[in-house]
Amino acid sequence: MKKLSPNAPCPCGNGYKYKKCCLPYHRGKRPPDALTLMKSRYSAYAAGEADYILRITHPENVEYEVDRKSWRASVLRFCLETEFLGLEILVVQGGEEEVFVTFLARLSSGELLERSRFLKDSGEWLYHSAIFPS
Repeated sequence: MKKLSPNAPCPCGNGYKYKKCCLPYHRGKRPPDALTLMKSRYSAYAAGEADYILRITHPENVEYEVDRKSWRASVLRFCLETEFLGLEILVVQGGEEEVFVTFLARLSSGELLERSRFLKDSGEWLYHSAIFPS
């Protein structure tokens, strides 16, 4: 993980500078929809924004840990060990309270194909779970 300048292109691939794209979400602004949350989540991993990852993860997620210090260290370790090379959104399906986003993430360790489930909880979108299609 390299230090990400606010003036660098946003890792989510929208074509905007990080400061005008995903950085505001990492600093506390709520994403308006599940797709924006998905992209800001990818960018958070690329930028080492572990606190954001923890904050937007649904408590029912299998990786959710009450010991936030340990969980945060685990997320940061992944961020440091991984280079985030690109994100491609393949399919977005769902409605007002539940959305599925299928994407391909290009990482230094290889490609990751994932179908993420997002739920709206008390007006805020959260990352719930993932399926890894074959």
